[in-house]
Amino acid sequence: MTENVSSTEHDTADIPTPPIVGDLNNPEYYINRELSHLQFNIRVLEQAVNEDYPLLERLRYLLIFSSNMDEFFEIRVSGLKQQIEFAREQVGLDGIHPIEVLKEISRLTHEHVCRQYVMLNEIILPALAEEGIRFVRRQRLTEKQISWVKIFFFQQVMPTISPIGLDPAHPFPRLANKILNFIVELEGKDAFGRETGMAIIPVPRSLPRIVSLPESICEEGGDNYMFLSSIIHLHAKDLFPGMIIKGCYQFRITRNSDLSLDDEVDDLASALQGELLARRYGDAVRLEVADHCPRHLSDFLLRQFALAEDERYEVSGPVNLMRLMDVCNSPNHGHLQFKPFTPGFPKGLPKSSDRWFDAIQKEDILLLHPFQTFTPVVDLLRQAAKDPHVLAIKQTLYRTGASSEMVDALVDAARHGKEVTVVVEIRARFSEEENLKLARRLQEAGAVVVYGVVGYKTHTKLMLIVRREGRNIVRYAHLGTGNYHAANARRYTDYSLMTCDKDLTNDIHKVFQQLTGMGKVVRVKKLFHAPFTLKKSLIDLIHWEAEHARAGRTAHIILKANALTEANIIRALYKASQAGVKIDLVIRGICSLRPSIEGLSDNIYVRSIVGRFLEHTRAYFFQNDTNPKVFCSSADLMIRNMDHRVEACFPIESPRLASRIKKELDLYLTDNTGSWRLLSDGSYEQNRPTRNQKPRNAQGTLLESLAS
Repeated sequence: MTENVSSTEHDTADIPTPPIVGDLNNPEYYINRELSHLQFNIRVLEQAVNEDYPLLERLRYLLIFSSNMDEFFEIRVSGLKQQIEFAREQVGLDGIHPIEVLKEISRLTHEHVCRQYVMLNEIILPALAEEGIRFVRRQRLTEKQISWVKIFFFQQVMPTISPIGLDPAHPFPRLANKILNFIVELEGKDAFGRETGMAIIPVPRSLPRIVSLPESICEEGGDNYMFLSSIIHLHAKDLFPGMIIKGCYQFRITRNSDLSLDDEVDDLASALQGELLARRYGDAVRLEVADHCPRHLSDFLLRQFALAEDERYEVSGPVNLMRLMDVCNSPNHGHLQFKPFTPGFPKGLPKSSDRWFDAIQKEDILLLHPFQTFTPVVDLLRQAAKDPHVLAIKQTLYRTGASSEMVDALVDAARHGKEVTVVVEIRARFSEEENLKLARRLQEAGAVVVYGVVGYKTHTKLMLIVRREGRNIVRYAHLGTGNYHAANARRYTDYSLMTCDKDLTNDIHKVFQQLTGMGKVVRVKKLFHAPFTLKKSLIDLIHWEAEHARAGRTAHIILKANALTEANIIRALYKASQAGVKIDLVIRGICSLRPSIEGLSDNIYVRSIVGRFLEHTRAYFFQNDTNPKVFCSSADLMIRNMDHRVEACFPIESPRLASRIKKELDLYLTDNTGSWRLLSDGSYEQNRPTRNQKPRNAQGTLLESLAS
């Protein structure tokens, strides 16, 4: 059991200035980035045993852990391995060598992957069976089911599969990243007299990984499924007629999927297209294999992929649990899923979008997704596309989705003669191919498309609408902490601000000019923008808060972001803590700052919220004595965001809206059901209400207060 942790433990009336600790570069003051990232994935896994969640949602968390770990190996683990291979080891703030990091990753990952399958087999699947959702094993098929599965195999599966016998004429095949495969042990000679002993069955991606069995062949009723792997295993002998099948075992290889582009490329889009073709066949970083696979076969696979013993993960079940996601989304079991909700509509915005320009002129509009609808952002762009007074639209796109209403509106605007300029970030990880297609579609419609700046990802979320009103030109803008992706706006928490503030919209205009044209660093009045002013501005705000504390004035910092790794910001926070500033950090994932070190970070409390929605808002609060300052941002507190990306951090100047954000941040600070506390050793413990406390859940409260 974890210790009960009250959020009020961090509250003190008067915080004395602690003694100054020595060198702030001491590695003991920092948590390793990769291990902190892994800890977040483990917190996601823990949700699968949270009985407060509906059963299918618990299964969903179990699957998200698999998806997260795939990306962790594809990007983070592969990056560490490359450092070692090319003798370019980079020791981070924590001072731990990449070899030692990999060893600890292996230890933790093996432990928690084992726990994951124990959760699946001993908790989740039995509970689902009690609810009428069953996964039928091939050993337990009835006669009717055996007949139906045989027909399905010969009609739907066998025509698409090409088994590969291993012999001098058929060397070990080049297997793509994360594809389901089987290694088969054979005995006997084929028609040509060959005696290979082994074969590989690569399973095409086009085949469904889970097959729904008809009700007519299932006596128990309910929803009955069978894994494709079980069907292939059952009929492996039919793929090798006349041979004896000694064993058939599923496996999957994970490969390096990070893209590497030279900053000197002549054509970014063409270079990226070439890299995408190679992504599926990067260096291997992990072998997942069935736990009953004989050691000599899995050793053979390790040798083929040049992997070490500790890079083998033996699993008691399907090697890719993400194939179960369709079951989580089944419409037949609403009582096992989160209750549906309708995002709320902001009170200050008219229902009719043709009056929104007037409404934004009157006051800034702030939305908090998914509790409030993303529709006004889409409809504002739609209205601009058809409004005869709108002259130009400028927008950044990082992730938008395959079927994007935002892109539809931009295409319509271009076809209606508007000057449409779109900065498409085609290097958005795992969205590159999709973004290239969107860029081509926009270009075909007549929009001006640029790909940002080579060497700097355009991560900022900005939309600017230029409108003629009488003799004046008025700019309207949307600024967000999240992407222009309607589906994500139902799953991620993000802020949206719609404004026509002259200085702020002029700043946005300058940022677009900088992205599409060339010139020296632009001077902006209200925005903090990376890679130029954002980091320095945040550090200055932290330092000013420390000065308030030293002078005996009220000082409090709240930073909410997805990650905190930037060394200079961490050092500034340590100094502010030493000065007596109360610091609350709500960091969803990676956090390299080590709290609760006596004399260094006594006044810093770090929380991570893991709940129904993925926390994605970046919001910063500085007490500033009696004049609080509130900001929202597209940027996390990471080196890459501060130095290698184009980002925007914008002030919330309306006292009403700033007060609202502060109250919403306070909800996260008092959450005692969905929050985890970071301890000084880098581990996390879950906050639980004490006997005298009521359960408090920030996301639940926001859902009740803002959604319909």
